[in-house]
Amino acid sequence: MSTMTARTSGHTAASAPAGAPAQNGGAAQNGAAAQNGAAQQSGAPARTAVGTQRLTLAKAINLGLGAALEADPRVLLMGEDIGRLGGVFRVTDGLQAEFGADRVVDTPLAESGIVGTAIGLAMRGYRPVCEIQFDGFVFPAFDQITTQLAKMHYRSRGKLTLPVVIRIPYGGGIGAIEHHSESPEVLFAHTPGLRVVSPATPADAFTMIQEAIASPDPVLFFEPKGRYWDKGDIDLDAPYGAPTTGLDRAAVVRQGRDTTLVAYGPTVATALKAADAAAAEGRSLEVIDLRTLSPLDTDTVAESVRRTGRCIVIHEAPVQYGTGGEVAARITETCFYHLQAPVLRVGGFHIPYPIARLEHEYLPSVDRVLDAVDRAMAF
Repeated sequence: MSTMTARTSGHTAASAPAGAPAQNGGAAQNGAAAQNGAAQQSGAPARTAVGTQRLTLAKAINLGLGAALEADPRVLLMGEDIGRLGGVFRVTDGLQAEFGADRVVDTPLAESGIVGTAIGLAMRGYRPVCEIQFDGFVFPAFDQITTQLAKMHYRSRGKLTLPVVIRIPYGGGIGAIEHHSESPEVLFAHTPGLRVVSPATPADAFTMIQEAIASPDPVLFFEPKGRYWDKGDIDLDAPYGAPTTGLDRAAVVRQGRDTTLVAYGPTVATALKAADAAAAEGRSLEVIDLRTLSPLDTDTVAESVRRTGRCIVIHEAPVQYGTGGEVAARITETCFYHLQAPVLRVGGFHIPYPIARLEHEYLPSVDRVLDAVDRAMAF
């Protein structure tokens, strides 16, 4: 039985009075319908339409968080150094000055306490967004996330929802060491009751963080910190929390005919570069951005593989027991008679994350992806 609550464009909610959100148990359901006039209640000036801009992924998340704070007075941010400092990566820069220290809260260095407090706030009708400063710092909160946050909706037989978002900068590529360059996403994707998503582009980051906050489900929002400075076009006039497919569906970001490359988060850019290089050699590679790991959109991947006959999964996390294994199993089950080669995986090695000067030997590269393409095409 799924512990996910249904997401629709027509969430119903009782409007939370300013300063006193409705308690959970039905009245504090997702508040898309209750957000009219919330910008005035939040105390922040209303933002004007600005159209499409080319911005970094980090700035896209910053603006998405700002849109959520403005639209819904129940939203608040919590994390280490996210207020005055604006976060280690400056993703929350300026938000405390705009919305106040009671809505952008600098917390003690206690990840278990941050998530535990967020669970209690969610039960009282708030919509907390936690920041875990680095991926490897999430483990002190693992118990709270997997035994409380993930299970409360099921445990209460659907009476309680915990609309908590946990933002986690993850992955390598920034010259950091272990505990600062981990990819623990599969540990949470393995846990029923959690949504696990990762945007790869600024446009997706902007819409997906808002949709995650508007969702009634707990969402683990993995941000590829090695791509924080990548730029892309963003429609900043999109309505807050407008339903997209980002939390549910994968996206075909490049069409091809010979092999399907499946990636998410930081490795989508790697897959696209590999596809460019392969095109120069006369090979046509299709690239799919999973976007969501739980739920996993098997249909989009399977539709592609039935056409190409080959599949390669790319992620920074170790290959052993990684997301690629789940994708490979599902594709083998659903596309067995269409496969012209085994599903291959390109990822991190089964070792602790290496020292900075060796990380590029560890991370998936264009050359490693193209080597996998050669092996797949040789069958």
